[in-house]
Amino acid sequence: MPKAKIFEEQYPTISRFTEVQGCIEIGDHEVISAFVRAYDQGGTVYEGKPSYPSMDEALQDLEQGIQAYLDENGIEL
Repeated sequence: MPKAKIFEEQYPTISRFTEVQGCIEIGDHEVISAFVRAYDQGGTVYEGKPSYPSMDEALQDLEQGIQAYLDENGIEL
């Protein structure tokens, strides 16, 4: 039976970004107020809001934030 790729289908940019370019962090941080964050070798790619009504909304925001960064910088994954 093939492995389900539900996350990859819902959040393709996050999935591809973490496979080839960077990493993400999710959760409270004692210094950074953003609940979701994305980084690559150059530093911070995206920092979201301090909180979200749901994890899905946090991940949707992270998906859009990473995609906006990639578009602005002409990066294709």
